[in-house]
Amino acid sequence: MKNLLIGAVAALALAGAAQAAPKEINFWHAMGGQLGELTDKFAADFNASQSEYQVNAIYKGDYTETMTSAIAGFRSKAHPHIVQVFEVGTATMMAAEEKGAVYPVYKLMADAGVEFDQSGLIPAVAAYYTDTENRLLSMPFNSSSPVMWYNKTKLDELGVAVPTTWDEVWDVARKAKAAGVKAPVSFGWQSWTQIENYSAWHDIPMGTLENGFGGFETEFTFNNEHVVNHIQSIADAGKEGLFQYGGRRGDSRGMFVNGESILWINSSAYYGGFKKDITEFEFGQAMLPLDTKVKSAPQNSIIGGATLWVLNGHDAESYKGVAEFFKFISSAEQQAAWAEQTGYVPVTTAAYELSKSRGFFDANPGTDTAIKQLSLNTPTPNSKGVRFGNFVQVRDVINEELEAVWAGQKDAKTAMDDAVARGNELLRRFQQANGS
Repeated sequence: MKNLLIGAVAALALAGAAQAAPKEINFWHAMGGQLGELTDKFAADFNASQSEYQVNAIYKGDYTETMTSAIAGFRSKAHPHIVQVFEVGTATMMAAEEKGAVYPVYKLMADAGVEFDQSGLIPAVAAYYTDTENRLLSMPFNSSSPVMWYNKTKLDELGVAVPTTWDEVWDVARKAKAAGVKAPVSFGWQSWTQIENYSAWHDIPMGTLENGFGGFETEFTFNNEHVVNHIQSIADAGKEGLFQYGGRRGDSRGMFVNGESILWINSSAYYGGFKKDITEFEFGQAMLPLDTKVKSAPQNSIIGGATLWVLNGHDAESYKGVAEFFKFISSAEQQAAWAEQTGYVPVTTAAYELSKSRGFFDANPGTDTAIKQLSLNTPTPNSKGVRFGNFVQVRDVINEELEAVWAGQKDAKTAMDDAVARGNELLRRFQQANGS
């Protein structure tokens, strides 16, 4: 009898341990360095806040590598529950949703019975990731907008103000070059900053059918005179030694950190890293420069960054955990802390108001630049974002053509015409592959 009781107690203990084991949820992301540490902390803090679920945050490489890994994983049934996908992958993921690969967030939250108010999201952020019925397809996570970073110390030495127009940018660059600055102007993610956001900022369509939001039949139009003239002006500045190309993504970051460039256009999300790495000068961020030959006032910028997509093929219990994790990371406290440490835009109005109420923006001037740009005006069909199929590959095409311009192998008109022609071929392939 004693042995039976001991056995029963042991069995109950084992059963209790089995019940207590948290349900594992795999989350593949593309955040490296400091951003990766903060992303991992999201998962760790969520895991510490409850005992039912364990989110495993797993770095899978850059944005393209992470998205490619998830697609390959889905085909082999070795995919994660959650994958971080950058904004230009939205059309591809929407097509995957239509084929049953994606579990849309609006449905996930409802099925799991987890309260989530979509109206609390910043409108410029939510609009990018909703379907035609305004239903949220993926969970906004890290949203940013390009800004103009500037070396305040050097501008003060030169006795010049922060430029607000492209003409002023080149005037400042000439003074800086004369004073010995190696490469006064540079930028990264050039399709995003110099074509996609240049077009939105000046209310110019980048493509037909509301930049792809209106259907797969869209065609590119960024070989218009305004974009061509803008790209040519940068190339001409390069010949003067005022601009230097430093790479496709954030490769030119070091040029700004080291003082080789004093005006650098790239994501607001470099804030956290700059705070840590820049010790030799004071830096700041300002709104994108305006091309006054095109428009007398800016429209609004568009977001970059990524959202979290949920993939089908897992059990209902784990999806309940995914919904709880999404509720956790979208809370005002979590989003405010994320935005304050990184420079990403808080994705909810509550998070923005929280940072504002505790004086973060007053204590750190300029850190609200991105959100001001995004909400500058009500977005137009030209400025609410882009939704082009195969746009990851199209950006590679644009990069190749722009690199030919910077190298002096093509003029801007030829390069943009070629980019549009090659890009349209990729749009048609996407259209054919998705039955439209």
